[in-house]
Amino acid sequence: MSVLGGIVSANRAGAQRGIPSWCTAHPQTLAAIFAAYRDDDAPILVEATCNQVNQFGGYTGMNPAAFRTFAEDLARREGVDPARLVLGGDHLGPNPWRSEPAASAMAKARDLVAAYVDAGFAKIHLDASMACADDVNLAEDTIAGRAADLCAIAEGRGRQGLVYVVGTEVPIPGGETHAIDALAVTTPAAVRATWSMHEQAFAERGLSGALERAIGIVVQPGVDFGNDTVFAFDPGKARSLSAALSGMPNLAFEAHSTDYQSEAALSALVAGHFAILKVGPELTFAFRQAVFALAGMEALMRVAEPSGLVDVVAAEMQVDPRDWRSHVASGAREREMMLYGLSDRVRYYWPRPAVQAALQRLCRNIAAARPEPGIVAQALGDLVDPKPAAENLPDRVIRNMVGAVVRKYRAAAGEIGATTGAHGAVLQEREECQ
Repeated sequence: MSVLGGIVSANRAGAQRGIPSWCTAHPQTLAAIFAAYRDDDAPILVEATCNQVNQFGGYTGMNPAAFRTFAEDLARREGVDPARLVLGGDHLGPNPWRSEPAASAMAKARDLVAAYVDAGFAKIHLDASMACADDVNLAEDTIAGRAADLCAIAEGRGRQGLVYVVGTEVPIPGGETHAIDALAVTTPAAVRATWSMHEQAFAERGLSGALERAIGIVVQPGVDFGNDTVFAFDPGKARSLSAALSGMPNLAFEAHSTDYQSEAALSALVAGHFAILKVGPELTFAFRQAVFALAGMEALMRVAEPSGLVDVVAAEMQVDPRDWRSHVASGAREREMMLYGLSDRVRYYWPRPAVQAALQRLCRNIAAARPEPGIVAQALGDLVDPKPAAENLPDRVIRNMVGAVVRKYRAAAGEIGATTGAHGAVLQEREECQ
């Protein structure tokens, strides 16, 4: 049984057991995640999406093989055995090419799946739910059939131990682009119909054995977030959905867009058989929050050559608004929601040379200024540490804030005990802020 299959089986048997799915390719954020796993041997599920990583490089510039090397190298630097990593491919299907006719989009999607499997990704989310340019009223049985076609490609690569997730979620990856008032929880009838269509489509292609290795189906449990809104999980509204799993052997639910849920809500999701908890923007939001807190610290220290980091980030975003415009409402609060919105569109701007230069100056300034305990506490909104370590303070702040998100998810998944306090214990650092 695969590592993920064992977790799903334990969850189905009633154990408070799940696994967080870390969906980020940001180096410092991913390094902070790995650092939080140094002292145990739990598996670490890291996922890449079809837009982020694909055979053409995606928006990260990495193909699946390069992403695997990137993640494994980061793990080694943090003292984590790369063998603990479980790599997943999310929304593998025609989404990046949906403006093309279905024939060409699906041809690229097949190459995409092959690239992920060949690179050693073990968890494959088959998602052909996106309508292509010539699709009219895309039917669910067509979606299931395309997912099965993609599975045939994966199975044909000769890899052992592949596991699959099917279905798609109502929340779009990265957060909603428009205001929403309410969410409709997937009905038991709908999830049974989705599973039945996949069973039929896979059987028609001789892939029933592959579908038996499916560990998850994606549904809408009633969680989502937009740039200024979080829909909290209500276990009562999802109770009948959770019960619907009884007729689907070996499956758990995969919950997408769980960002910003409370630890109690995440724990309730796991108890309701949402064994896989996907999180992305909340992680880089925590990184951004930490860096902006450092900028506040810098302002209080009155350094000779301030980095101006927040203004540099804002200027870069305003000059090129492509990566945030659709998520932020126009108006008097535009700048604030561009920078502080929950969709965290800032994450697309960190690699820019001007932003990187400002970040490096900020870290140097903080390291040289050696802020007093009261300044650190004020900037972080935290309790005073009577003997704060001056060395590597920027890294410790960044990793502590990202680590707080990691600890919340790990506690909800039953990997560690319940968390206490806003940020918990400060993590030991190994590298300088970059």
